[in-house]
Amino acid sequence: MGVVIIDGSTVRAFVSDDEQFKKSVDETFASLDLNNDGVLSRSELRKAFESMRLIETHFGVDVATPPEQLTQLYDSIFDKFDLDSSGSVDVAEFRSEMKKILLAIADGLGSCPIQMALEDGDQNFLKKAADLEASKIAHAEASS
Repeated sequence: MGVVIIDGSTVRAFVSDDEQFKKSVDETFASLDLNNDGVLSRSELRKAFESMRLIETHFGVDVATPPEQLTQLYDSIFDKFDLDSSGSVDVAEFRSEMKKILLAIADGLGSCPIQMALEDGDQNFLKKAADLEASKIAHAEASS
């Protein structure tokens, strides 16, 4: 288990680094595209969000949400990602929505740092943002 400290500027810098952001989002997209058809289906995106347990827990405590309500929530999330209403989410749509989500997180964090406890091997976007910041700091220190 590890701990990282981030704030809004950490997340914003990650999103602004086009190369790193695109690489990270595209890798995540590929891992979610279970049938390797180049798009995410409704069920693939739902499985991704179910694995994060964002909706079924409240501050880490399981909550009983009726299945039909969960389906409505996941369908509305999918509809947000499916910008062209094609019935699937391509990598550009996924990247666009992840950028909006991460920038909203950055706005919410502002300049207030938070600590995040992460499982070993955790590679979520906020961890990647912290890693990118750490590498830039290490590079700057090595250069001076």
